[in-house]
Amino acid sequence: MTTATVVPVGAATASTKPFKTIRHSAALAKRSLIKTLRTPEALLDVTLQPVIFLLLFTYVFGGAIAGSQKIYLQYLLPGILAQTIAMSATAIGVNMNTDISKGVFDRFRSLPIARSAPLVGAVLADFVRYALVAVITLTVGYAMGFRIQTNPLEAGAALLVAVAFALAMSWVSVFIGMVARTPGAVQGIMILVVLPLSFGSNTFVKTNTLPGWMQGFVNVNPITHLAGVSRSLFLGGPVANHMLWTFGWIVGLTAVFMPLALRAYGRKV
Repeated sequence: MTTATVVPVGAATASTKPFKTIRHSAALAKRSLIKTLRTPEALLDVTLQPVIFLLLFTYVFGGAIAGSQKIYLQYLLPGILAQTIAMSATAIGVNMNTDISKGVFDRFRSLPIARSAPLVGAVLADFVRYALVAVITLTVGYAMGFRIQTNPLEAGAALLVAVAFALAMSWVSVFIGMVARTPGAVQGIMILVVLPLSFGSNTFVKTNTLPGWMQGFVNVNPITHLAGVSRSLFLGGPVANHMLWTFGWIVGLTAVFMPLALRAYGRKV
């Protein structure tokens, strides 16, 4: 007589759990994209903002800084790409905070999905936003006279690195979205974080033109190195140092703020 082996409920599906989490995250990413398409004003920061920055800084400061708007545009555009793609990460924290305050995540909690799926899905959906800001910045820059001096492969690599950095920054925004009390507070905190990084960098001027006490901060600033990667891959020049710094920041921000965001989210819901 053989004895039947009792398999605990859920054991047979343990190996498929990661795949279910990915599927659930993808479904929620689709939800976020549909929500964005229905409220196109939510894309103003990734469509109009880079255009305004390029036009404003090129034609107002280009002649004074470089003596020529066209020459300055060659230097400015990679920095604007780094700045605007970092600033675009603010929206995800605001949106997450809004969804929690409206009870959307209470409904997610009642569904048979992984608890991390709403957060991961929101970050995946933001990939489209970051790709959009990168493409728009480069397209408008080309219309203004910017020209890539390398090749399409290196230019594509520059855009991919910028998007990867934005995804890492999005976990910072998500964490702040989980701990701040209101959407307005999330936006204010993120602006306080991103603005000093943007202007305390080589986005608009070269590092050696800045005061000595400031150069130390600029040299470790992630925006500085992201802009440096973009300039090297768009225009040519040494890229290894900037690339190592940028990948270090991407890994570091993700390793620190992704677990913090997930923990804060678990406490919220």
